[in-house]
Amino acid sequence: MVVGEISQERDLVIIGGGPGGYSAAIRAAQLGLPVTLIEQADLGGVCLNKGCIPSKVFTYAAKKQSEMSHMEELGLSTGESTFNVEKLLSYKSKVTEQLRKGVEALCKASKVEVIKGKAGFIAEDRVGVENGHQFDIFVFKQAIIATGSSPVLPQGISKNGERILLSHEIFDLQELPEHLIVYGNDYISLEVATSFHALGTKVTILLENAADFPFDESVNKELNRLLKKKKIKTIKEAAIQSAEETESGVRIMLTTSEKAEELTGSHVFIAGSRKPNVQDLGLNRFGVEQTDEGFVKINGNMQSSIPSIYAIGDVTEGPLLAVKAIKQGKGAVEAIAGGKPEVDLTFLPNIAHSIPPIASVGLTEQQARELSIDIRVSQFALGGNGYAMIMGKKDGFVKVISDASNEIMLGVHMIGEGAVELSSTFVQLLEMAAKEEDVKFPAYAHPSFNEGLLEAVEGLIGQAIHMVPKK
Repeated sequence: MVVGEISQERDLVIIGGGPGGYSAAIRAAQLGLPVTLIEQADLGGVCLNKGCIPSKVFTYAAKKQSEMSHMEELGLSTGESTFNVEKLLSYKSKVTEQLRKGVEALCKASKVEVIKGKAGFIAEDRVGVENGHQFDIFVFKQAIIATGSSPVLPQGISKNGERILLSHEIFDLQELPEHLIVYGNDYISLEVATSFHALGTKVTILLENAADFPFDESVNKELNRLLKKKKIKTIKEAAIQSAEETESGVRIMLTTSEKAEELTGSHVFIAGSRKPNVQDLGLNRFGVEQTDEGFVKINGNMQSSIPSIYAIGDVTEGPLLAVKAIKQGKGAVEAIAGGKPEVDLTFLPNIAHSIPPIASVGLTEQQARELSIDIRVSQFALGGNGYAMIMGKKDGFVKVISDASNEIMLGVHMIGEGAVELSSTFVQLLEMAAKEEDVKFPAYAHPSFNEGLLEAVEGLIGQAIHMVPKK
């Protein structure tokens, strides 16, 4: 290693080029701030290259595969349905490469200085960047940590082959698993389970130490019904004690609330927990406050205990989602530029690109009752929606919860086609503290899935047109 003798000065240094990091860099350039973005791998981070985008390529392909029989009903003959993993992997690589090049082009057009290398803090105002035999030192005015997180295997489970898979590995498989065991109860586990099942894999879900999925009870009930209909076995309150990879598969010893049992499959997907990527940053050298788990503690402006250092995304507490990182990245830069950003994650949408998709925003019915709120609840089944009938997507519903005392919307939950796209509307309604009348007043396109939201709200007072009256 050759150490540079002269340090270089920079105004703003961002460590990590994932969605939060590059969004922050481009926003800084828009605000006239000179900015340097440091990334040790590819721009776009894990989300673009190994996580969010690759996983959605699979979920999209699986969705299309699940629609084949309906295409026949519409008179669109597809012949014998086959699935080619190699072609899907090639398409995944093409999509991620195009998006990555787009990010690179945007950074270049915005005059963002991009430096490749591994960064670590030397002091609270300088960072060292190692790239091969070169080592450069940058003195900065402000820095933003956007280094993301990495999955961690549960205690007692270790990998010694290619059959126990984490989130950044499952979508690189060269062939479909014969029997995939999914260990987890989050949105990633659900996406993996329903996607691989649609593509032809036998799937068993082990709900890791959980009695159900993390959605509204009504959504969970419908989800469990559909999983049973698909013949996807779900084992609740499951805890893997050991997982052994063999030549032909994986042998698992697990316990449930009722018994201990052995389960075998060809592969195991483990959602696991995630740890912030801060171990090599050297934060403990000058007292950046962190939680016991290693997350950087921040204030409302994403500022750490060291005023010159900010942190965003997965290295901070809260949901480990790209949408959070992007929102915080823009907010941190706006604060550095002298603005007064407001980053409120209260109504962060909880979505799953599963089959069918799920979107949840605001309070669940159970949460509202636990808060002793007098609520009104209505649930409109998509089987009564004209466009759902046309598309053959009749499973699911839209559920709304409002405060009976003032008619303010408290929560919106949907399982069914269109849920992800409608989630932004759900967020906007709750952010603006919309009342029932605010939802009922506008005109809704017909036919469309949007009408499901209208009818759910009209159902709060028994006025939904396509809902059977309650006795």
